[in-house]
Amino acid sequence: MPPASQTRALGVLVFGACAIGFGPILVRLTEAGPAAAAFWRFLLAVPLITLLLAVSGRGRAGADRRGPDRLLLLAGGFIATDLAFWHYGLKLTSVANATVLSNLTPILVTAFAWFAFREKPRAVFLAGMLLAIGGAALMAVAGDPSRLRPGSDPLRGDLFSAVAAFWYAAYFIAVARARRTRTALNVMLWSTLAALPFLLAFALGLGEDLTPASLAGWGACAGLALMHVAGQGSIAWALGRLPTAVTAVVVLIQPVVAAALGWLMFGETLTPLQALGGAGALAGVALAQLSSTTRTPAKVVAAPQR
Repeated sequence: MPPASQTRALGVLVFGACAIGFGPILVRLTEAGPAAAAFWRFLLAVPLITLLLAVSGRGRAGADRRGPDRLLLLAGGFIATDLAFWHYGLKLTSVANATVLSNLTPILVTAFAWFAFREKPRAVFLAGMLLAIGGAALMAVAGDPSRLRPGSDPLRGDLFSAVAAFWYAAYFIAVARARRTRTALNVMLWSTLAALPFLLAFALGLGEDLTPASLAGWGACAGLALMHVAGQGSIAWALGRLPTAVTAVVVLIQPVVAAALGWLMFGETLTPLQALGGAGALAGVALAQLSSTTRTPAKVVAAPQR
C-alpha cells in the first residue's frame, strides 16, 4: 500500500481500538443488569449491522445472504456467556483489571491451536504467555484495599473477567471456522442474533433489572451498540490493509483507554504493582501475538470485538 493509504488505515485502526475502550465505561452507565446491558448492546446493534450488510451487498452478485448454521449458533452462545461474565466482572472490580484480564484471549486461542491442531508456537510465544499470565496475576492480587475501588467483590470480579477470556477464545475459534466460507458481516449478524436469547435468559434467570432507569441509561445502551459496530467494523477494515503484527499491537490501546477513562470518570487508581502487572500482561500478549507461527489464530486474535 502507498504510505498515505497505510497512514489512513492506521488512523482507522487507532479509532476502532479507542472506540472499544469506551465499552467498560458504557456498561457501568447503562443502569441495567450486566447481562441485560449486553442484550441491549446486541439488540440495538442488529439494525446497524443489517444496514451495513445491505449496503455492502448492493450491486454485488456474490453477497453472502445465507442464514445461520450450527457453528454460528455456537458462536452466539459463546459470546453471550463471555459478555455475561465480563459485564459482571466490570460491576465487581476496576475497569482496568476487568479489561486487561479479559484480554488474555490471544494467549488462550494460540494455546488451544497448539494442543488441538498441533500448531506449535515458538519459544518466544511461551515467554510472552508466561509474562502475560504473571502480569495478570499480579494485577489481581496487588490491589490496595485502602484505595478507592468500585465494586463489592474485586477478587471475584477479577476471576469473572479471567473466565470471560476462555469463552471469548471459544467465540474466536468458532468465528475463525465460520469465516472460511462466510463474509465478516454475515458472521457478525448471525452470531449477534444468536446471542440475544442467551443474554435474555441470563438476565431473567439472574433476576436482573432489564431496562435502564433513565434516559441517560438508554443513551449508554445506544452508545454500546454504536461502539460495537464502529469499533469492530473499523478494526476489521484496517485488518485487510495493515500487517497483522501491527494490528495486534495497536489494538492493545483498548485496555489503556479503558483504564484512563476509569480513572477520569470513576476515580479508580492502580497501585504501582498493579500498574506493573498490567503493563506486563499487555506486553506479554503483544509478544505472544507477534511471535505466533500460525496465520489463522494470529489473524483472529488481532481483532478484539468487545
